[in-house]
This record gives sequence, structure tokens and C-alpha cells, in this order.
Amino acid sequence: MSAILKQDRLLQVIVAPQITEKATRVADKNQQIVFKVLPSATKPEIKAAVELVFKVEVQGVTVANVKGKTKRAGRVMGRRKDWKKAYVSLKPGQEINFAAGE
Repeated sequence: MSAILKQDRLLQVIVAPQITEKATRVADKNQQIVFKVLPSATKPEIKAAVELVFKVEVQGVTVANVKGKTKRAGRVMGRRKDWKKAYVSLKPGQEINFAAGE
């Protein structure tokens, strides 16, 4: 795979940061940041993408597949999409500040 195609793939791996009460608690307690990532993303790709985009050093990555909720609108049953969540541990002294507009 060429370097340009690989870099384009890495820029697409991270979908969005998860800013929730649980994610904030995990960030304070374990120095981890939670991201919503592509379902096809691998741990090495997630690590490389975070290091490329945020210019930080990653210590480790843990992933969780989240099953989509079943929802109902009247008689019609529907289902939200499944998605993947990544818990990214940063090396000591590293930090990502989303409020600064980075």
C-alpha cells in the first residue's frame, strides 16, 4: 500500500471523540481517551491514526464493539448501526485537549 493511500486511510479511521460521563470518568481515572472509530479499524491503525492526527505518543489501545440499540417508532421496529469504540492510553506526560480546538 502506498504511503499516500495509507495516510488517507489513517485520517478516516477516527470518526469522533466520545464525550460522555463515562468517557470523562475513564479519562480522569485511567488517563485514556475514548474515540468512535471505523468498524473495520485495527488496533495498530487506531494507534497510528491518533499519533498522526494529535501528535502524541500512544501507550496502548483497547477496542470494544458496541451493538446498536433496537428502537421502535409506532409499529415499526428498527435498529441502530453497530459501531466500534477505542480506548486509547497515552504515555505519561502526553495529553489531548479537545477544548483548545486542536
